[in-house]
Amino acid sequence: MAKKNALGRGLGALIDNTEDVRRNNVRPAASIMDIDIDKIETNPWQPRSHFDEDRLEELATSIKAVGIVQPLTLRKMGENSYQIIAGERRFRASKLAGLKTVPAYVRDANDDIMLEMALVENIQREDLDPIEVAISYQRLIDECSLTQESLSDRVGKKRSTIANYLRLLKLPAEIQLGLRSRQISMGHARAIISVEDSKTQLGLFEQTIKNDLSVRKVEELVRQLSVKSDNEPKEKKSGTHDEGYGDLKHQLSNFFKTNIQFSRNEKGKGKIVIPFHSDEELEKIITILDKANS
Repeated sequence: MAKKNALGRGLGALIDNTEDVRRNNVRPAASIMDIDIDKIETNPWQPRSHFDEDRLEELATSIKAVGIVQPLTLRKMGENSYQIIAGERRFRASKLAGLKTVPAYVRDANDDIMLEMALVENIQREDLDPIEVAISYQRLIDECSLTQESLSDRVGKKRSTIANYLRLLKLPAEIQLGLRSRQISMGHARAIISVEDSKTQLGLFEQTIKNDLSVRKVEELVRQLSVKSDNEPKEKKSGTHDEGYGDLKHQLSNFFKTNIQFSRNEKGKGKIVIPFHSDEELEKIITILDKANS
C-alpha cells in the first residue's frame, strides 16, 4: 500500500523509494547538475505525441524570467550524452528560451525501467488527453508485462478507471481523434462506447458535435437506442437447442449476478454481453473473472 501511495505522488516518489531503487537498479541522484543542453537527447519511449506550441512558448517565457523550477531527470548514455527520463516539455521550452545548460538529476536506468518510468510519469500529468492516457496504460500492459491489477498499484488508480480508459481504444478512429482534439469529453466517449455498433457510435459522435450535446443528453440517446433494440424482434434460434441456450443464459446471469444478454442465429453465430451500470458493478464482474481464472 505504501508503494501505491508513493506512485500516486508522481515520478519523484517512484524513483526515491528505496525498495524500488534497489530492485530496479535505479541509482538515486546525489545532487542537481547543470547539463549542456546539446548533450541531451529525447526519450524514444516518450508517450506524449503532441506538444502544444503556444504552451511551450508560454513556458519558455517563464523560463527566461525565473529559470527552470523543476529540474529534468536524465540518464547517462555515454561520456558526453544523456537521455531524458522526465521533463521533455521543459527541455523543449528551454531550447526555445535559448538556454545553454539545464539543471537535472542524472540516474542509471535500463531500457525497460526507462519505458516504465516515462509512461508512469506522463500518466500523472493533468494535460494528457484521454487517448494518450489509454495508450500509456496499454503500453504498460503490453511492453512492461503488467496486469491491470499491478498497473493499478503502479499508477494509484482503480482498476475500473484503467478499464474505462482502455475501452476507449476500441472506439472508431474518428471518435478517438475527436477525443484528442477535445471535440468531445471522456464522459461523451464513455456513453458512446456502451453502444456496440460502430456506425451507430459514429452517428452519435457526429450528432454530439453538430448539436453541442451534453454528456447527459448523449446518455439519454444511448438509453433510447437500448430500449428500441430490446423491443425489436430477436433472431430465431435453432429449435433443438433453444431450451439448452436458455438454461445457459440463466446460469451465466446467476454466475455474474447481472442479466446476461445472449443471442444466437440459425448458423450458430451470436454473442454474450455482460452489462454493468456502474464502476462498482464492473469491479464485481472483474473479481468474478479473476477468481474463475485463478
